[in-house]
Amino acid sequence: MDDSTRPLVSLTDSADVAAALPYLVGFHPHESVVLVALGGPTGNRVGLTVRADLPARAASAAVTTALARSVATDDPAGVVVAVVSEAPDDRGRLPDGDDVPGLPHRDVVHDAVVTLAALDIPVRDTLLVRGGRWWSYDCPEACCAPGAGEPLPGGVSVLATASAAAGQVVARDRTALEARIAPLDGPARAAMEEVTWRLVDRRARPAREDPDAEARRSWDAVLRAVRRCRPRAVGRLPDREVAGVLWALADVRVRDRALTLALGDDAAAAELLWTECTRRAPAPMDAAPATLLAVSAWLRGDGAMANVALQRALDSRPAYTLARLLADGLAACLPPAELRAMLVTVTADPDEVWAAG
Repeated sequence: MDDSTRPLVSLTDSADVAAALPYLVGFHPHESVVLVALGGPTGNRVGLTVRADLPARAASAAVTTALARSVATDDPAGVVVAVVSEAPDDRGRLPDGDDVPGLPHRDVVHDAVVTLAALDIPVRDTLLVRGGRWWSYDCPEACCAPGAGEPLPGGVSVLATASAAAGQVVARDRTALEARIAPLDGPARAAMEEVTWRLVDRRARPAREDPDAEARRSWDAVLRAVRRCRPRAVGRLPDREVAGVLWALADVRVRDRALTLALGDDAAAAELLWTECTRRAPAPMDAAPATLLAVSAWLRGDGAMANVALQRALDSRPAYTLARLLADGLAACLPPAELRAMLVTVTADPDEVWAAG
């Protein structure tokens, strides 16, 4: 996923790819099959990375076909197929009755390789990552024999450094990503709901009487909250300020203009605001900030967080149009650079935006 705001990273060998998987996926994958696209002038530049849970045997061909078709949208020079699993070695049997160990999940690897070959995409390597070690399924040497494997490279990798610079925090697993925006519960949830619905009741009449003026006030409230989320800003946003942002984003014109905050100097502050609003918003008002959070994460190349945020939006409002469109784009592997270009086209003067409504 090339993007002018993200550092370009090349991985030169299979050990690098195996160690980089958490940074490429956005969390530490477990019992997963991962396809990593490589390309660029050297053929080693990291491109699109796609992941799925390891499928049952009957579903293997369908799952690997979907992954291969997704990674093919990046027009890769080659692909690395990686399995992350703690499964023990398989046991085969020779004609003389002796047991022969083999690496697990060869059926999934085989299906992925066959599908990629049908798409005329070279497979650079096929890897198993297990217990802090890695193997190549195709390597006949003793180091890749079942029960052996090579230790994953230690130290801070180039990709780890680049991910940290881009603001990506690698989660323990997908559940940990979901926990970042998990809804409030108990008294905090009740208090937030009370403040939000009271504000909605109070602002509904002015919005009916002069929707453009209310939209301008709402946009100002969003900008104030973004400034409060900048680095070195102090204090937690009070419930009433979060409620004001939630009310603002309920106006589609304000929400669409808020999309462009992901393009400027306040992108990190806006992402922090959307995260906080998603976590604290009562349904269905969480759909708008969750969708904005997905856009911010996507532009950073963090597809895992984008997926989690879009799922939150659609769980709250299954028919939420913008979230559904973005989910389709993410499933189709729309690169961040193309999403960024699309967002640039919606930038407009606020007065023009309100008048257009």
